[in-house]
Amino acid sequence: MPLATTAPLRREIAARLPDRPFVVRFWDGTELPATAGNGAVPTFTVRSPRAAAHALRAPGQLGLGRAYVSGELEVDDIDAVIALLDGWQPPALDGADKRALLLGAVRAAGLTMPPPRPAAELAPSGRRHSKERDARAVRHHYDVSNEFFALFLDESMTYSCANFSRSDATTLEEAQEAKLDMVATKLAIKPGERVLDVGCGWGSFSIRAAKEFGANVVGITLSEPQAEEARRRAAAAGVGVGDKVEIRVMDYRDLIGERFDAISSIGMAEHVGAVQIDEYARTLAALLEPGGRLLNHAIARLRHTDAEAGAFSERYVFPDAAPLHLSRVLLALERAGFEVHHVEDFRMDYAETLRHWAERLDANLERATQLAGPERIRVWRLYLRAARNGFEKGFTSIYQARLSRS
Repeated sequence: MPLATTAPLRREIAARLPDRPFVVRFWDGTELPATAGNGAVPTFTVRSPRAAAHALRAPGQLGLGRAYVSGELEVDDIDAVIALLDGWQPPALDGADKRALLLGAVRAAGLTMPPPRPAAELAPSGRRHSKERDARAVRHHYDVSNEFFALFLDESMTYSCANFSRSDATTLEEAQEAKLDMVATKLAIKPGERVLDVGCGWGSFSIRAAKEFGANVVGITLSEPQAEEARRRAAAAGVGVGDKVEIRVMDYRDLIGERFDAISSIGMAEHVGAVQIDEYARTLAALLEPGGRLLNHAIARLRHTDAEAGAFSERYVFPDAAPLHLSRVLLALERAGFEVHHVEDFRMDYAETLRHWAERLDANLERATQLAGPERIRVWRLYLRAARNGFEKGFTSIYQARLSRS
């Protein structure tokens, strides 16, 4: 008998998942056909015993994610797989079922060393949401390369939800410009006011607020490559000198003793987490002049029964990111002395934004792979589509809350 054979694993899967709306194709040429589903169904191609070994090393979402990211598990249609996982309810498996599947996977993997984790994986260490750990998490996500992000973002390099539904925008560029102007208008920015842009990214809002609304803006990010590109863009826009736009690499918790007339926090609060949301709110309140304004723009979970994040996202996409419920964010801000004036959701706008990003990334796939490598490209193609599905299906939404300091 060979050291590794897929027969026991195929037999156990067939017995315990009799209604399968998918095809499983193995490295030895054998196949487990679909037995359910209407029309075309996705195909999972298990390319080598290492895929089974990944699943054995970390059973569940993380092991499957490692097999996918490493290229040992391929899917023919990412959107079809997301739809499958969103709607298919596999039968409950008891302890005996799980042991039988585990034994089948052991037989399929054969005598092999546990495969290493993919290079694209980050296992966070240290105290959760400490300054050091937050900086590592941000660098993991953003420090791929500025050119990589430019392949799928709009010309302004705005990496947050665009405004399609409340504007006449027909392109991603127009929708992002409309969003930036909407934030500045909600903040009622006046010429000469000092504005803080928390999590400024590549500087799109900082530059817009300075150039079109006359503000003096301090933008902060934890990514040095982002900051360098933001400074270059500010200089090219004519607002990179004097006090118009200053880009710093720093944690928001280190802005001690400074005061601002208004603060924009766009795509930042979802990285703070439940353990830091109250400190986040208190810190922003302390940075504002009396009567100062805050625009908090962040992703939120909608269902209170769902976990903060899955194992795949924690290791490969946004380590330590934890979108909170809107009620929890507003509670923290109110406790810190903010008055809430207006809240608006942009759930379907973000779904549309992500559709544009996914299409643009696919259109530049060869160059993107050269820049980021095949592992990260698998992560990003899955992430952009899964995130869009989350907004479309009501798992997540995004809210803009306009507030003032009491």
